[in-house]
Amino acid sequence: MRKFVLIAAAAGLAATGAIAQEGTVSGAAGGAVTGAIVGGPIGAAVGGIVGAAAGTAIDPPPERVVTYVREQPVPAQPVVVEREVVVGQPLPQTVVLTPVPEAPEYAYTYVNERRVIVDPNTYTVVQVID
Repeated sequence: MRKFVLIAAAAGLAATGAIAQEGTVSGAAGGAVTGAIVGGPIGAAVGGIVGAAAGTAIDPPPERVVTYVREQPVPAQPVVVEREVVVGQPLPQTVVLTPVPEAPEYAYTYVNERRVIVDPNTYTVVQVID
């Protein structure tokens, strides 16, 4: 019965827009509900933490950052990495990043013929543009 009440309450909050659509919040809420279904209260706690981490990893950059990166010229020397470039996965630390002047929390590069926005602290891919 508790699981049903928890699920109904979470669904009601989501339907009314009470849960923010930000990646971390929605990831935490979704993870908590899924965890509660699978593992009860402990599952809810673990699911909330995992969901928050996943939600944070996929937050897209602001449109002004995407526009800036799109407007930059393609470098003459192409950079190629052996693996697929995927959002949420880090690039090799050997890839040269260019900071976004108005948003230092982002950098960009051109890898495997695609523009890529990256978290410069972790080299994690935030968005693939081309």
